[in-house]
Amino acid sequence: MAQEEIGSRIAELVGGTASVSGGGAFARPVVDVAPEKWVAAVRAVRDDAELGCDFFDWLSAVDELDEGFSIITHLWSIRARFGVLLRTRIPRDAATLASIVDVYPGAAWHERETHEMFGIGFPGGLPPLLLPPEFEGHPLRKEFVLATRVAKPWPGAKEPGESESGSKRQAVRPPGVPAPGEWGPQS
Repeated sequence: MAQEEIGSRIAELVGGTASVSGGGAFARPVVDVAPEKWVAAVRAVRDDAELGCDFFDWLSAVDELDEGFSIITHLWSIRARFGVLLRTRIPRDAATLASIVDVYPGAAWHERETHEMFGIGFPGGLPPLLLPPEFEGHPLRKEFVLATRVAKPWPGAKEPGESESGSKRQAVRPPGVPAPGEWGPQS
């Protein structure tokens, strides 16, 4: 089955739109589905006799700023040796999506990671996975300020850009990091 045929078959099963990513031998069919059809689409791709995607590979998200979040999962057919990307988009203000753990139990870890890193809600208890319990925020959201270099000086003997003679360049804040007086606790 050609990549375009696979994408068309999935779109036919779940009512989404299909395209093919990349090119050549590594192209993958990409199918966009509505959030309310997410679980049905994943189940259809697994249970369809022609597709039979019996292996869950990964699930993650992409922060699309004003457009919301794209949730993407890669599923693989071991028998037919092809992969499929299923994708849906959810709004920022209602960042929740139905869980696919009932279809692929291996998705539990990926949903926990996506919840922790992007703040996307999935039903069920999602205990912390990677970050300490006192951590505030979601580090893979684009509005999250990565202020480590501003808050804590470089631990090495020299700052990047210093020469052997000891001349020091002016410290530059990373892009998007506010000045120290503009964020954090005000004392």
